[in-house]
Amino acid sequence: MADTDPAGPVMDRDEVDRALARLGQEHEAIETSLLALQDHAGRRLLEGARLTGVTAERWTSTEAAITLLWTYFDAYTDVLRRAREIRARRRWSSREDLVELTELLRGEPVTVAGSAAATAGAPTPHGGQAGPGVLSERWSLSALVDRMNELYASSLDMVVAADAVWSALPARIDLLSAELRRTSRLAHSVGVRPGEHPAGDDLERITRTLKKLREQVVSDPLAYWKPAEGSSAPGGGKPDTTVYDREARALEDVRREIDAVLAVRQDAEKRIVRLRDLLSRADRTLAEARTARGEVLAKIAATEVPVVSGPPTALQEQLSTAAEYRRHAQWHRLSPLLESLEQKAEDELLRARESLTAVTAPLAVRAELRGRLDAYRAKVSRHGLAEDPLLVERYEKARRMLWSAPCDLRAAEQAVLRYQQAVAELLGAAPGVPGQGAGPDERRGPGT
Repeated sequence: MADTDPAGPVMDRDEVDRALARLGQEHEAIETSLLALQDHAGRRLLEGARLTGVTAERWTSTEAAITLLWTYFDAYTDVLRRAREIRARRRWSSREDLVELTELLRGEPVTVAGSAAATAGAPTPHGGQAGPGVLSERWSLSALVDRMNELYASSLDMVVAADAVWSALPARIDLLSAELRRTSRLAHSVGVRPGEHPAGDDLERITRTLKKLREQVVSDPLAYWKPAEGSSAPGGGKPDTTVYDREARALEDVRREIDAVLAVRQDAEKRIVRLRDLLSRADRTLAEARTARGEVLAKIAATEVPVVSGPPTALQEQLSTAAEYRRHAQWHRLSPLLESLEQKAEDELLRARESLTAVTAPLAVRAELRGRLDAYRAKVSRHGLAEDPLLVERYEKARRMLWSAPCDLRAAEQAVLRYQQAVAELLGAAPGVPGQGAGPDERRGPGT
C-alpha cells in the first residue's frame, strides 16, 4: 500500500507530470479566456457607460466577479509555479518532493483572503456575497478551476448580453428615427400636423417613444434582453425588440396614411370632377322621376305613385367644402371627405335610379298590358277569328281602358284577362288563371 498524507496517497512521478501538464493546459485556457474578456468590446463599453437599472446592478456584481477571477487566477498561477519549481529540482523527484507536490496538486493549497471577495462584493459559490466575517478561503486546484469557470460564465453572459443589445438596438433606432424625420417633413408638407390630424399625433408620440427607448437602451441594455429558455450558454438569448417593432409598425401605418394623402393631392381634381358628374346625374335622374310622376298621375288612375325627393343639397355643400380644401391644400382633411363623398354620391345615384323605376312602374305595367292585348289580337287574326263578336267586344273594351287617360290599371288588367280567356275558349284551350302560369298554348307564346 502506498504511503499516504492528508492529501491522500502520494502521487508518483508519472502522475505528477500528467497532472502538471493538464493544469498547464487549463492555466493557458483560463488566461486566454480572461484576456479575451478583458478586451471584450462590451466590457469596455460597460466600464465607460453611465448605467442605470438592472444593468447597473448586474455590472457592479460582474466587475466584482472579474476582479475576483484575476485574484483566483493569480493564486492558481502561484501554486502551479511552485509545483513546477519543485518538480524541476531533480530529474527523479525524492519522496519529500512527491509529498509536497501531492499536497499542492491534490490538497487545498490555494488560500485567498476573505477580504478580497468581500471587498469586491462577488457572489459566493453558495449564493449571496462574501461577508467581512470570512477571514480566508481555501481551495483545491480543481475546485478553484470550477469556481473560476462559474464566475467567468456569469461575467461573460452579462457582458455578451449587454453588447448584443447595444449592437442591435441603438443602430436600428437611429435608422428608424431618420426615417421618422423624413416622414415628419413630408407629413408637414401635406398638412399632417399634431393636433390637426391623427397621423400627426402619432408621429409626435413615436418621436417621444423612440427618444426614450434609445436613452433606456444605452443606459440599461439588460432591460431589453430576453434570455433563451433552457440555455446555460453565456449570452444565450436575444435583444427584446418589442417596443421598437411596435413603433416601426406604427410609423409604417403613418407612412401609408401620408401616401394616401399624397395620392389625394395628385388626383383630387379628377375625383372632384367625377363627384360633380355623379351628383349631376343623380339630379337629372330625380328631375326625370319628378316629370315622370306628373305624367303617371295624369295618365294612370287608382294607383299610388311614390313622392320624389329633391336634390341632395347636403352633398352639394360637402362637395363645395372639398373644393375649398383643395384650393387651400388641406389634403389631410380632403382625403377622408372625398372617400365619404364618393360612397354617398354612388348611393345617391342608385337611389335616384330606384326612385325613377318606382315612379314609372305603372307606365311599365300599362305598356305590358297593351303589348299582351295586341299579341292576342294578332293570334286570333292568324286563326281567322278576328271578327268574332265576343272577341271584338272584349278587345274594344280593353283597348278603350288602356288607351284612355287616366287609365284604371286594375280594371284594364281584368279586361285584358277576360279577352285572353275568350281567346283561349275559342281556340279550345283551358283559360289561364292569373298568377298561376299559362296553358300549353300560352306557354308557346302568342305568336305560335
